[in-house]
Amino acid sequence: MEISNIVDRTSDRVSDSATNYRGNILIVDDLPGNLHLLSRTLRTHGYQVRCATTGAMAIRAAQSPWTELILLDIKLPDIDGYEVCKQLKSDEKTAGIPIIFLSALNHTFNKVQGLAVGGVDYIAKPFQIEEVLARVETHLTIRRLQQSLQEQNLHLLREIEERQRLEESLFAEKELAQVTLQSIGDAVITTNAQGNVRYFNPIAEQLTGWKADEAQGLPLSAVFVIVNEVTRKPVENPIAKALLEKRIVGLANHTILIARDGTEYAIEDSAAPIRDRQGQIIGAVIVFRDVTESRNLARQLSWEASHDALTGLINRRGFEQQLIDAIASCQDSNHQHALCYLDLDHFKVVNDTAGHVAGDELLRQITTLLQKGVRANDALARLGGDEFGLLLTQCPLSQAAKIAEKLKDLVHQFRFIWDSKTFIIGVSIGVVAINHTSKDLMEVMGAADAACYVAKGKGRNCVHVYRLDDEKLISQRGERHVVSQISRALETNRFCLYSQKIVSITSNPSVEHYEILLRMLDENGEIVAPNEFIPAAERYGLSTQIDCWVIETFFSNYHNLSGKNIISTGLYTINISGDSIGNHGFIRFLIEQFSCYQIPPQTICFEIRETAAIANFEQARYFMSELKKMGCCFALDDFGRGLSSFAYLMNLPVDYLKIDGALVKNISHNLISQALVEGFNRIAHAMNLETIAEFVEDESILEKLREMGVDYAQGYGIAHPVPINFNR
Repeated sequence: MEISNIVDRTSDRVSDSATNYRGNILIVDDLPGNLHLLSRTLRTHGYQVRCATTGAMAIRAAQSPWTELILLDIKLPDIDGYEVCKQLKSDEKTAGIPIIFLSALNHTFNKVQGLAVGGVDYIAKPFQIEEVLARVETHLTIRRLQQSLQEQNLHLLREIEERQRLEESLFAEKELAQVTLQSIGDAVITTNAQGNVRYFNPIAEQLTGWKADEAQGLPLSAVFVIVNEVTRKPVENPIAKALLEKRIVGLANHTILIARDGTEYAIEDSAAPIRDRQGQIIGAVIVFRDVTESRNLARQLSWEASHDALTGLINRRGFEQQLIDAIASCQDSNHQHALCYLDLDHFKVVNDTAGHVAGDELLRQITTLLQKGVRANDALARLGGDEFGLLLTQCPLSQAAKIAEKLKDLVHQFRFIWDSKTFIIGVSIGVVAINHTSKDLMEVMGAADAACYVAKGKGRNCVHVYRLDDEKLISQRGERHVVSQISRALETNRFCLYSQKIVSITSNPSVEHYEILLRMLDENGEIVAPNEFIPAAERYGLSTQIDCWVIETFFSNYHNLSGKNIISTGLYTINISGDSIGNHGFIRFLIEQFSCYQIPPQTICFEIRETAAIANFEQARYFMSELKKMGCCFALDDFGRGLSSFAYLMNLPVDYLKIDGALVKNISHNLISQALVEGFNRIAHAMNLETIAEFVEDESILEKLREMGVDYAQGYGIAHPVPINFNR
C-alpha cells in the first residue's frame, strides 16, 4: 500500500510531462503488482514500456531494436536474472543495453554479482519511485552519451580512413594514368594551349614515326599530318579545332595519317580541351587509333554484301537496288531501260555429270563470256544458281532484244570442256522494257522471269520479249494462280482421294484392281479435276509434295477402307510423278511409310508415266528395283504415246502395261489405233506383262479389247471414280 500511495502522488506531480517520449523500457518481473506499478509510473513520465514475466520472455523481448534499458528482477520462475543478463551481454544485438537489477536481496554479495555479470545498477525492493525514475533517466542519458561519442569517434575514424584512401587513390590513379598511357593500344598526344606537343605515348611514336623527345615543343601539325583518303586534301587539325571551339571534336570519315616515313594509316580520333580546376583551358589531348584493317574489312564486307563471291558479279540484292533506281529514273523522264533475265540451259547436266566444282568453273567462264557481250554502262548480275540478270540502261526494247540474241548466240557457240568431256550450253532469255509504265521491282522482275520461262518452254536457247497481250504469258499467269491454289490446298489439307475400279476382261481369274485418284477442292469446296492442277504442280515443282500427301493419307487410312466402292483387300494403284522418281528423299519417305503403317507391299502398285520413266530412266529403274525388292509392283502408264518405248521397256521391271487411252478410245472406228493397241498387247504378253486399257467408255470398245485379249479395262464404261470412304 505504501508503494501504491507513493506512485499515485508522483503520478499527479508529473502528469504534465507524460506526453514527451523519453525512452523505451523493458520491465522483467514475475509479480503482476510490481509490473503494473512500474509500467504505469514510467508511462506516466513519457516512457514506452514492455513487460516480461520470465527470463526466456525477457531474452526474446530484448531483441527488439527499440529496447533502450532493462529493469530486471533477479528471481524469476525459469532462469534467474543473473543468467538472463549473461545471455543478453553475450549477444551482439543486446550487449549494449543497460540492465538495472531489481531485487529484495539486499546483500552486498548480490549487488556485486549483478555488476559482475554486466548490470549497470542495482535497486533494492521495496523501491522508491523517485529513485527508479532518477536511475532510469541517468542510465539512459549515460547510454545516449556513449552512443553519441561512439558515433563521433566512428565518424572521425571514417574521415581519417577516407582521406588516406583518397590520397592513396590519387597516387595510384596518377601511377595508373602514366602506365595506361604508355601501354594502351591507342595513340595519345597532349599539347599546351598553343597546340605545341607536350607528350607522346609509344603508339603515337609508332604511328607518326616521331620520337617523343624529338616532337616535344613542336606544333602538332608538324608531326600529325592528315589528309582525306579520297581527295588527298589536308584535313583540319583536330587539336586546333578543339582549342578554338572549346569542345570535344572528332575526325571526319576517310582520314589518312601520313607518317614521317610516308607510311599511310587509316585512323579514327577525337580531341578534347584540357582544363584546370578553375575551368581554364591549359592544353588539349588527341586520342587516335589505326583502323586500316577494320576499314579494309568494312570495304570487303560492303563489297560482299552486294556481289557474288563465285563470279565477282553484282548479286541479287545489289542488282535489285539498281533496278529500283532505274525504275524510279523513268517516272519523271523519258528514260527507257530494259531487263534481261537469263537462265542457263543444261547446267544441271554439267553438275550431275562432272560435279559441282565443274559447275562453278562453268559459271565463271560464262560470266567472262557474257561480260564481253554487254556494254560498259550495263549491269550484269548473278541472281543465284544458274540465273543471271542484265540491266540495259538507256536502251529501247528493240535494241535490248538484239543484245539478248547476241548473248544467246555467244553462249550457244561456247563449248565447256572438263575432264576430256565437252558440254554444249544454251541460255533462255526473257526481256522486259522498263519505262514510265513500270510500277515496281516485283512487277518488272516477275515479267522478266515469266518471259524467260516462256523462252524455255519454246524449246530452250530462245529469247522471248515480254508483252502484256502475250497469250503464252497469260496462260502462264493462269498456271501461277493455280500454283498458289495448290500451295494453299497443301497447307489447309484441301485434297481428297477417289478410286476407280479396274476390271479383268479375260476368262482367267485375277486380282481386283483399284486406281487411287486425287482431286483438289477450291476455296468454295468445289472439285478441281487433276488435269486442271497437276500440269502446273509438275511445272512448278510441287508434284513431290502432292505425292507425299497421297501416300501418307492413303497409307494412314489403309486399314480403315470400307464401303461398296472399294474392298479391304486387293491391288491399289498409286500414281507417282517423274520428279518423285529421282528424289532419294522421297524413296526414303515411301519406305518409311510402309513400315510406319504396316502396309503389305504386295497390295500396292505404283503407276509411272512412260514419258517420265524414259526421261529419268536410270532413276526410274533404281526406284522400281528398290520397291520391287519389298514386294510392290509397277504399271507403266500412257504406253505408246511416244512410240519409242520398246527398248526402254525391256530394261524396266514393269508388271502392267497401261495402253494410252488416246489410242484405246478410237479402236472401234480407227484401224490404225486398233492395230497399235493389238500390237502393244501382243508385245506385253510376249514379255509376260499384263495389259490395262484406259478410257474404255462404251461396250463396243470393251468388246474389241476382249477380242484382242487385253487383260484389264478401266474407264467410264466400266466404273466412274468415286470418293473413298475412310471409316474411322
